[in-house]
Amino acid sequence: MSTRVQPYIGGPAYPPSDPVKVAILRAEPGRPHERLGEVFAEPSGDPTVQQYEQALRDGGAEMGADAVVVVYDRMQVVGTMVTGPWWAPTASPIVGRVVVGLAIRYTGP
Repeated sequence: MSTRVQPYIGGPAYPPSDPVKVAILRAEPGRPHERLGEVFAEPSGDPTVQQYEQALRDGGAEMGADAVVVVYDRMQVVGTMVTGPWWAPTASPIVGRVVVGLAIRYTGP
């Protein structure tokens, strides 16, 4: 699993939080919160849902998040495999699941 975090420019910076305490949400919460950045989880192999969620937790914790809201979960082209001789190559897409989460930190009760 490849995970990449992208904190928002000019956004708040917090020390890392405990990944065990980072919640995975499917909708934005009603509690007051601030957006810290985005977490991108891309496959290497055939990961499980639990592995995706752990990758999102780890990325959110890196930014000091309390939760990560899943905002994108789709199959898309993540690479290309080229086979055959150099004079007649064949390119085949590599499709994988890509999940993007919004890291948030609660500001109130």
